[in-house]
Amino acid sequence: MAWKQKSTAVFGLALFFAIILFIQMGLYVLNIFNGPIEFFNIFIFCVSLFKPGTFGYYAIEVMVNTYILYSVFIISKKVIKQSVLLRSFRHKIQQRINIHKTSELNETFSRRNNDIVVIHDKELLAFTFGFWKPKIVLSTYLIHMLDSKELEAVIYHETSHQMYYDGLKFFVLQIISEVMWYIPLTKWSYQNYRILVELVADEFAIKRMGSELGLGSALLKLIKNQLKINPSSAPAVVHFADETVDYRLQQLVNPQLTIPVKIQAWSVIFSLNIFVVILFILVIA
Repeated sequence: MAWKQKSTAVFGLALFFAIILFIQMGLYVLNIFNGPIEFFNIFIFCVSLFKPGTFGYYAIEVMVNTYILYSVFIISKKVIKQSVLLRSFRHKIQQRINIHKTSELNETFSRRNNDIVVIHDKELLAFTFGFWKPKIVLSTYLIHMLDSKELEAVIYHETSHQMYYDGLKFFVLQIISEVMWYIPLTKWSYQNYRILVELVADEFAIKRMGSELGLGSALLKLIKNQLKINPSSAPAVVHFADETVDYRLQQLVNPQLTIPVKIQAWSVIFSLNIFVVILFILVIA
């Protein structure tokens, strides 16, 4: 299975669990405000296991309502925080923009949307940021250090992140893993998606370049330099050189090597048990 197919499968796994959960939440809320619904709802079923008016009934009802409110709170908090950070981050980038270099690179690489931004910075920076219209950000120091082929490889790599909206997907997976913390596979999906999309981006760059030399050379120059961006303050950012470097170097050295998507047996068993229980309840209902 190609890296792109694997990354899509990993993302789809977490999204599958999330869609089921959020639909069930929506039906439960609809039941509260509009009266009984015809569709089965896991939350209503849990509450109905106890006789109305008993302690167990009210306890489960409070737990269900608390969990739904918690989920809404986490999602709202994340969205608001990221929106504020994104606006602040974009403002800082605009303050450091190198207009001449930005125009030059967009023209050189025929970027019709002018989506490459060059900023004045003495650090080696190469990343993609943003949700709906991702931008590729490069520092002047990075451009100065890399030769033309290395720079081209970095831009193609980041173009892959941009094309597939990896920043947005990371954000979605992060929310899912926090809201559905009791299903280990959601956290697993979030962690391993980061590895897979980097391999997808490297593969994209190599195909566009026709060789892995430019990418490998650029990667070797950058891995010894720590990126000076605090992930908590950089919204929807996908770095060129991050913690997935080891996997990427292995793939460059040996393209035939299959990179394992790490997963623990207990995580699968626990997650599947939860899913089977939900399916069983759906069937008997």
